[in-house]
Amino acid sequence: MTSVTHDKTMDRRRFLFAALGGGAALAIGGVSAARLFGANGGGAMAATAATTSTAPQLLLECFADDDGHNLGPCYVRKLLLTDAQWHARLSDAAFSVMRRAGTEIAFSGPHEKPNSKGMYRCAGCDTALFDAATQFDSGTGWPSFWKPIAKQNVIEINDTSFGMTRTAISCAGCDSHLGHVFDDGPQPTGLRYCMNSVAMRFVAFRTS
Repeated sequence: MTSVTHDKTMDRRRFLFAALGGGAALAIGGVSAARLFGANGGGAMAATAATTSTAPQLLLECFADDDGHNLGPCYVRKLLLTDAQWHARLSDAAFSVMRRAGTEIAFSGPHEKPNSKGMYRCAGCDTALFDAATQFDSGTGWPSFWKPIAKQNVIEINDTSFGMTRTAISCAGCDSHLGHVFDDGPQPTGLRYCMNSVAMRFVAFRTS
């Protein structure tokens, strides 16, 4: 695991990004606990917090919402929810894709590169996934990128479903399925991260 300097800044960051404990607010790149766990009442948040407190701790790269600034490594708890909790959190379409490795219909979601600068976060846990600057029009009807915003924020999984051998991409923060990566993308990587729109949300950077 990458070593992290134990200074006051990192200690503060670890506190902000740690799982709920002792009333502390959970944040991932500036995301509040209310947004992460939903606004379904104290009971639902308490149940989720109890589940999350037993989850493994991850070292991810965190980014600021306002300008996409890399905040550096931060410790977060993997978001672990029951199917019922995921159903309450996600739309039916998002649940099918993210928790059942489904695929949305091509051109059914917002896939065009946005006019404003910004980044894409996981629709399930808000982990930063892709910078819009790396998005390109692949002509496939799904949002495509030539690299993730941080390699450690996504997980590559060997996928042999449907008689094919592919590399599936999941969010490191919650194990939600995002899409697949292929080797027919543009330079400088030659890769095409073909993602499902419903698995992500776009955050536009603030302009001064």
